[in-house]
Amino acid sequence: MNPYRRSLFIKIATVLVYAFLYTPIIVLIVFAFNSSRTNVLFGGFITQFGPLVMDGSTVVQSPCGPFHWFCELGKNAEVMNATKNTLTIAIISTLSSVVIGTMAALALQRYSFKLKPFSQLSLYIPIVIPEIVMGIGILVLFSQVFTFLNGAFNLAGDSRLTLGLPTVIVSHIAFSIPFVTLVVQARLQGFDKSYEEAAMDLGANELTTFWRVTFPMILPGVLSGGLLAFTLSLDDFVITFFTTGPGSTTLPIYVYGLLRRIITPQVNALSAVWVLVIFSIVLLIQKLQSRAA
Repeated sequence: MNPYRRSLFIKIATVLVYAFLYTPIIVLIVFAFNSSRTNVLFGGFITQFGPLVMDGSTVVQSPCGPFHWFCELGKNAEVMNATKNTLTIAIISTLSSVVIGTMAALALQRYSFKLKPFSQLSLYIPIVIPEIVMGIGILVLFSQVFTFLNGAFNLAGDSRLTLGLPTVIVSHIAFSIPFVTLVVQARLQGFDKSYEEAAMDLGANELTTFWRVTFPMILPGVLSGGLLAFTLSLDDFVITFFTTGPGSTTLPIYVYGLLRRIITPQVNALSAVWVLVIFSIVLLIQKLQSRAA
């Protein structure tokens, strides 16, 4: 019964599981250093600060050596704009869904009302239905609302309501709220109300009790829900595809556009950088969550 002793079967199974999960990511990062412009076959590593074929016939010197394709990303204005849009959408939608989802979880956990069973059940609908169905539904909703408002207020030209960054943000908030609500609600299941009662007996009002007692105790659940909403927003493609407009291209949409033309090591370099960024953010949030716990 030694807790530090592991059977050979468990060790082999662990290695196979991790290999299954992370081998594609490792291959993706390796191909980011591919010397061949076409990323179908691996042509070897870029190992020197020498000539590199860029446009089929034009040969230029690569000052970045093995990190040539990573340097190309910094020069690409479309990549920078897509990155900015992705982070803007993810941050705003995460903060909004955390606030709304936390309030919804508190209401569902503490209060009883006639529509409570329906409200609880409706949280699962955006989670279980296919994303393409939800994307089409949101697109139809925006289309009808914008058509009505544009006609009612005679909006035209630049003032006309169209799909763009705000519609993507609203869509991400809509599908992120149920995830945050369910995670925070699970945290509230074992919450002891006696702590709040003791704080109010000592003279604290409801607002002070929430910020000093309730919120610190449910903070790990709030951070978990926020992390889930943030990661879902970053890698969402289907719903974003239906609600995006001019000037609101995100990284998943941009990468999809690149793959439709030709697969180059630049796509792998972009994906490798994105994996590193997401890993760093997730690690930071997990540290904050462990401190809050």
